[in-house]
Amino acid sequence: MVQLYNLHPFGSQRVVPCKQEPAHFCCGQDVLFVASTAASCRVEVFAVHDQGRCEPLGSFATLGPVLRMAHSSAGDYLVTIEEKSKATFLRAYTNWRCMSAGSSRVCVRMVGHKMEESYSETWKEQMSVVEMPLSDPPLCISCCPVNGDLLVGCKNKLVIFCLKYLVINQNLTVLDFERSLILHIDNLIPAEVAFCARHIAITTELDVLILKLELVQQSADRTEQCAQGVSAPEKTVDGGVKDESPSTHTLQLELDEFIICQKPVELLGEESKLCEIPITLESTELPTEETKCFRVQYLLFRRFTPDQSPFGFCEETKLHSVQLLPIYQTGSSVTAYEETENKRELLSLFCFFSLPHVGYLYSVGKLVEVISTYQYSEKSEQAVLTPQFLHVITSENLQCFTVRCSAAAARDEDPYIDTTVKVDYSRTYENVKTESCIHLLSEAHLLIRAAIMDPHFLKSDEKEELLRAFRESCAFLGDCYSRFDTKDYHLALPYYRMSGLSMTEVLKRLVSEGDETQTYEKGLIFYLTHSLNEDLNEELSKESGNKVLQIFYLADPLQLPHILCSPCMRNVCPLTAVKYLQKVEKMMPSVVLTLTKAYLALKMGDLIMYEHEMDSYNETILACGFVGQPRLLRQCKGGIVMPTEFAVHLKEMQPGLLVAATVALHENSKIELEEAATFFKMLCSHSENTIPQLLVDFWEALLVVCSQEEILQELLLRVTSQYVWRISKKQLPETKPLKTTDDLINSCNHFGLIFPWVTSIMSVGCSSDKVYDEDISRLQSLLCSQSVNVASALPVLEALPEADNVGLTIRVLCNTRLGKYEEAIDQLLLRCPDAAVLYAQHELKGDKQVCYFH
Repeated sequence: MVQLYNLHPFGSQRVVPCKQEPAHFCCGQDVLFVASTAASCRVEVFAVHDQGRCEPLGSFATLGPVLRMAHSSAGDYLVTIEEKSKATFLRAYTNWRCMSAGSSRVCVRMVGHKMEESYSETWKEQMSVVEMPLSDPPLCISCCPVNGDLLVGCKNKLVIFCLKYLVINQNLTVLDFERSLILHIDNLIPAEVAFCARHIAITTELDVLILKLELVQQSADRTEQCAQGVSAPEKTVDGGVKDESPSTHTLQLELDEFIICQKPVELLGEESKLCEIPITLESTELPTEETKCFRVQYLLFRRFTPDQSPFGFCEETKLHSVQLLPIYQTGSSVTAYEETENKRELLSLFCFFSLPHVGYLYSVGKLVEVISTYQYSEKSEQAVLTPQFLHVITSENLQCFTVRCSAAAARDEDPYIDTTVKVDYSRTYENVKTESCIHLLSEAHLLIRAAIMDPHFLKSDEKEELLRAFRESCAFLGDCYSRFDTKDYHLALPYYRMSGLSMTEVLKRLVSEGDETQTYEKGLIFYLTHSLNEDLNEELSKESGNKVLQIFYLADPLQLPHILCSPCMRNVCPLTAVKYLQKVEKMMPSVVLTLTKAYLALKMGDLIMYEHEMDSYNETILACGFVGQPRLLRQCKGGIVMPTEFAVHLKEMQPGLLVAATVALHENSKIELEEAATFFKMLCSHSENTIPQLLVDFWEALLVVCSQEEILQELLLRVTSQYVWRISKKQLPETKPLKTTDDLINSCNHFGLIFPWVTSIMSVGCSSDKVYDEDISRLQSLLCSQSVNVASALPVLEALPEADNVGLTIRVLCNTRLGKYEEAIDQLLLRCPDAAVLYAQHELKGDKQVCYFH
C-alpha cells in the first residue's frame, strides 16, 4: 500500500449544477443521485458520460427528507430511508429511468402487492415506488451487488428483502421485494451495514461484526430448520461464574461516576463466536419447495477503544464507511459475450471499515485475514474502496491509496500466479536503497493487476496493451528482486515466469558482457537454480551456458554439478565445464561432482578420464551418488523422459552399477516402479509389451531391499510372470542375468531353498527344459518361500503345461501352499510315487500325516 501525494486517478472534474441544496448523494452505474435538503424533498438524477460529462436526467419527489439512500446495480433501483412527521419510511424507486423520456407518471404500492391484474401496458412507462413497512424504524441500508437483495438495519435486528422479478407478460417485467429473513441481535444498534453474497458487515460506534449466512440442507421439519438460532457461547470468568452481558455493563455504567472501557478485541474465523453477540434467525417468507434455509457463521469481530488524550476521551472516535467489495472471476471459462451481470462468478470478497485516523482492509473469502492498514495524516470523514484505490475524504483533502484486493483475488484464483510465499507489500523493506524502487513498482503492478481483474476486462479494447504492460511490470519487478539484496529475493522467480521472458532474455537483461567484476545477488541465483532444475524445454546457447557456469562458480559453486545436468545446459562446452568442476573439487569434493566429471568425459569421448573418475569410489558409493542427481541417468526432452548417454554407457559396460543406482533411486523416492520399467525398456530399445532382462535384474535386486508389502507383492508377481512366460515360450533372456539362483537364495529372503522332493521330481527322466534351468529354479525357489501370494499368482502359473515335471512341481507347490495336501499327494502318487515319500517326510508332520496314511 502506498499513498499517492497530490495525485488522483481522475481524468477530469465536474461541478454538478444542482437546483436545490444537496444533502446526500450516491452513485449507480452511469448515474448520480442527489437528494436535496428538507426544504424541497426531491432527488435529482444526473447521467455521467465519458470524459466526465454530466447531464440532468430529471428529478422526482420523495415522501420527506432523505436520511439514507443507496443504489443497486442488480435491478437498477434506488432505495431510501425518508422521514415525515417524525416517522421514518423505507422506499424503493424502480423504473426511474423513464423520467429521461419525459414521463412524470408515478405508481406507489405496498411491497408484495399483487400486480398481475392492476398493471397495464401503459404503466411500463412510469416510475414505481415500493413502500416496505417495518415494525421498527430503519436506521441503515445496503444493497447486495451480486443479486440486488436489500439489507435493512434496525434496533436489535436486521431485515433482508429478496429482490423479485415478476413477469406480468412477455413485454413487461416489474420489480418487487419479499421480506425473507430477520436476524434478531440483542443489544445492537447498527450504525452502518454492508451486504454482499450472503455476507453481512455491521458496525456500531466502536464494534465491527462480519457474518455469513450459510445454506443448510433442508430437513423434513422445514420450520424448525429455517428458524434455527445461533447463540454465541457464554464466557466464564475464574470460579465458573458467568461474565456479565453488555446490557448489564451498561446499567452499571449509568450508576457509576467512572467511565469504564472494554479492552480492544480482534477475533477471526471460528474464534469470532466468542464475541458474546447471540443471533437468532426468523424466516418470514412463505414456505415452498424452493425456500432456502440458513445458519449464521461468524467470520470476524473487532472492538476498538476511544482515542485517549491528556484531557480525557475523544468522543469523535467512531467507525465509518463499512463496505464489502466483491471481486469477480475473469478466467477463460467466461467469454466476453457471455459475461453479464447475472453470470459473473464471485471470486473473492473484502471488507473495509475506518476510524478517523486509520482504515482496515480484511479478506473475508476463503480465509479471514487483515490485508492492509491505512494511516491517514488527517482526520477522515468518509472513505470509498474500489478494486484499484482507496479514496479518503479528510478534513482538508482527498487522499488516495493503492489497494491489494485484485492481487489477493488473483492469488485465490491461482495461488502460484505471482508469488511463492502469502507477501505483504505494505511492509517496510529492510534495505533502504531498494525500498522506493521495489515498493513503487509493486504498487504499479497492483494497479495493472486490478485493471485485468475488472469484470469488463475481457471486453476491453485495451486488453492486449494491459497484458503487455502486465508482462513488462513483472519483468521490472523480476529485475529488482534479482539485482538488489532484499529478503524477498525469491520473488524473482514468479515475476520472471509471469513476464514470459526466457532464461536467455533474462540473462541479457542482467548480465553485462565482459564484466569479470560483476556480482550476482541471491534473486538471480534463485531464479536460475529453479529454472534449470525444472526441465524446461529451453536450451541455452553455448555462450549463455558458459555464462551460467561463470555465474554459479562465482556465486554458488556447489550447485555447478547439478546445473550441468539440466537439459537446458546441453550445449555448454564440456571442456570449460570440467575446468570449473576441477576448481570446485579442490574446495569441496563429492560423489556427484565425480559422476558429473565422468559424464562430461563421456561427452568428450575421453574414456581414460572416464575410467579414472569412476575408479575414485566403489560401486556402492557411486550408486548412492546418483541419488544426489538423478538427471545423470535420465533427462526430460520435449516432455519425454529419456535415458542419458551415461545410462547407455553403463548398460553396456557396468550394468550392475546401473541396476544398483536405479534401486537406490527407487528406495529414495526418486523414481516410481512404472517409471523404472519405462526407463529400462527405452534403454534396451524394447517395445512396451516386452520385458528386457535388465528390468528383471532390477526387479530381483529391488526384492532384496524392498520393505513395502504392496510393492513387494507387485514385484513378486512381475518376476513370476516373466519366469512363466520365458519357460512356456522357451525364450532365453537376451542378456546374461546379473545374479544366479543361488545368488538370489543367499541374498534375498523371498527366494527359498528348493525342497528335496522338488529336486527328486526334476531328476526323473530327461527334461527337455535343461536350457531354461535358471528360470525354472528361480520360479521353484520363489514358491518354496513363504512370500508369494499363491492365490494371486495362480492365473499366471496356469500357463505352464501340466504334463512335464516342471508343471507337476509347480502345481504340487501351489496345492501345498494353499493347504490342499490330499490333492498334492494324489498328484505325486499318480505321476511320481518315489517323490511322495520325500514329500510326506518334508511337508506332512504332526496332524498332517493323516493325509498321507489315508
